[in-house]
Amino acid sequence: MGLLDKLTQQGSGLTSYNGATPPVMGGASQQSRLHNEYSINGNPNINDKPSPSQLDLDGLTPSKYTDNLPG
Repeated sequence: MGLLDKLTQQGSGLTSYNGATPPVMGGASQQSRLHNEYSINGNPNINDKPSPSQLDLDGLTPSKYTDNLPG
C-alpha cells in the first residue's frame, strides 16, 4: 500500500487533509499583487513590512559557477 493510499483510506493524525490537496490560502494566489510582486520589487509599498529580497536578479540568469571559479 502506497503512502497516498494509506492517507486517503486510513487518514493521519498529523494532517486534516489526508492526502488531499489543501485549499489555497487567502492572498496566496497568482492574482495577488502582494504575493506575486512584493518580495521581489516592493510593489505595492506597505508600511511595517520587511524590505524586498536583495537576492533578486531582476529576471537575469546568473552566470554559471564553473565559468567563474575562484582564483
